[in-house]
Amino acid sequence: MIEPKQSYTTWFSQRTGSTLLNDALSSTGVAGNPCEWMHARDPHTISKEEVEAMWKGGTTSNGVFGVKTSLNREWINGFRKLFELPETATQAEVWRAAFPNCNKHIWMTRRNKVRLAVSWWRAIVSGEWHRKHGEKPQEHDIEDKYNFDAINHLYIECSMREAAMEQFFSEEKIVPLTIVYEDFILDYEGTVLNVLAYLNISSENVIIAPPSLDRLADAAAEQWVQRFREERQRDWVNKGW
Repeated sequence: MIEPKQSYTTWFSQRTGSTLLNDALSSTGVAGNPCEWMHARDPHTISKEEVEAMWKGGTTSNGVFGVKTSLNREWINGFRKLFELPETATQAEVWRAAFPNCNKHIWMTRRNKVRLAVSWWRAIVSGEWHRKHGEKPQEHDIEDKYNFDAINHLYIECSMREAAMEQFFSEEKIVPLTIVYEDFILDYEGTVLNVLAYLNISSENVIIAPPSLDRLADAAAEQWVQRFREERQRDWVNKGW
């Protein structure tokens, strides 16, 4: 297996539009296939054959490879061991050993963390994580599934995950291309073109497929957002929202 000529990583937390971006970039045929290639693999037993399989699955014919992931220190440790790198090797150096020429990083975030947490909880209780464009909405009876503690946990978890990624960027002196969910859904094609430009990939004659997914937000989710907002600030003197 020939190593990718160029690699990039999309770093994300849940419900930030990473799957939508993945599908859009894959549709171009020139920006790799940035799936969660490490999903369902064990960082403690990862082999070079598995790494090569990831390269193969995520690389387009022009040699561009993409992968998306949340920051997981276990993978850093696993790759360090696999490639026999010293403890002095930085996390970015370890990452580039696994994903050659990985000098481009995309960070996906969402401004409204309350809506992020509610969307995450809705996906958990409904089992509907994505809806293909044009698909009939699944019927859910979830209005009574509101759970303050669960949403609050996810609210904190997404914030901690983003803090870990931000620290990684800072420690490694990485300036990622930041994609904000709320902006992405307002300018889908423009966002994809910006990513191609960031990756130094020509967009000439490139066709970007229409959005592959529909939004899942519904009346129940909006009720949960407002309820959580009120309950989370119930005893606050100076409410933030």
